[in-house]
Amino acid sequence: MTKYKHLDDAELVALLRDGDKIAYTEIYKRYFNVLFAHAYKKLNDDEETRDLIQELFTNLWIRREVFVLNSSLVAYLFTVVRNRVLDHHAHKNVKSRYISSLQQFIDIETVETDHRVREKELLNSIEKEIQALPRKMREVFELSRRSHFTHKEISEQLQISEQTVAKQVTNALKTLRCRFGEMLLILFLMYFK
Repeated sequence: MTKYKHLDDAELVALLRDGDKIAYTEIYKRYFNVLFAHAYKKLNDDEETRDLIQELFTNLWIRREVFVLNSSLVAYLFTVVRNRVLDHHAHKNVKSRYISSLQQFIDIETVETDHRVREKELLNSIEKEIQALPRKMREVFELSRRSHFTHKEISEQLQISEQTVAKQVTNALKTLRCRFGEMLLILFLMYFK
């Protein structure tokens, strides 16, 4: 094992290609700490850095038979670390944007769902109050607001005076305004336009 410490990188790579585990271990010992320190400066996370370096050496062993070294081993290893750090940051940015957009979607959907639920509850309450109006008043009000009949059309259909129609609509609006307040009544009237 001592003889491996004296081998240069090219000799270690040649032995690595032949499946020499001791040569692999020597490369690992020789470069792990310096690669770790380099990657840690970029990642600032001990666990992520360790995973990145372990993965680099695992792939080096797995691809040992097809491993081609065009430059020095140290230059190759630093290039791989740099590329993996860049990939890591790119992946982290994509993940962060995805999580952010997902959170925005959830927030918007929650607000819209809450709005729809409240709107439905409000409309149900208004409908109950309309149904609680006296029968004739309710009939006039529904023909006016839901069917969009004019006062004249309502008076002809129900055989009552236009003045009675106007009075019934006014009384219905007063009753609803008392129960729901001015703003809710305006919203209701806009809804039934």
